[in-house]
Amino acid sequence: MQRRDVFIGFAALGLLAACGGAPKGRIGPDGLPLPQVYRISEGDTDAIQFRMLDSVNTLRAAAGVPSVALDPQLNAADATHARDMSVQNRPWLFGSDGSSPLERARRVGFQGRILGENISESYETELETLAAWMKQQDTRRVVLDPAARRMGLAWFQEPAGKLWWVMTMGSDPVMQAPVAMTQPFTTAAVTE
Repeated sequence: MQRRDVFIGFAALGLLAACGGAPKGRIGPDGLPLPQVYRISEGDTDAIQFRMLDSVNTLRAAAGVPSVALDPQLNAADATHARDMSVQNRPWLFGSDGSSPLERARRVGFQGRILGENISESYETELETLAAWMKQQDTRRVVLDPAARRMGLAWFQEPAGKLWWVMTMGSDPVMQAPVAMTQPFTTAAVTE
């Protein structure tokens, strides 16, 4: 009978241990779960860009500034810069060729003004990255720029999972002032 009681006791302990709310995954030295790698597949691009666009426009509406639209040219410039930051292994605003956000936008044919660019090197999701940008005055100013009407968003993910995020804000296409004529316009004389 004692053997049966011991067996039931161990079984009960096993069940209690299994029911415990132990965190899943690896645990860090502080006892908290370590962050999971956020994997992005090629098919996720539209969902991520529109989730970010919706979030940015929600923040902009709360701040009382007009919404922005995704711009494919800015997306292309941002994708190039995200990959380039990975190659350089540093998050910064200049390309390995010395290019600025303005130059990268011009290369892809963007006709508006570049108002600002936010960058990030992280393992975080797009919304965690946006939250981090909103905590800093300089990057928050880019997200909430009242003159912005266009937004680009792209990233590059390394095989180990590190993400290089780039968001660029721009204006609508800038109208060019008419070119002054060098010779005055004259009407032709009408003869009868």
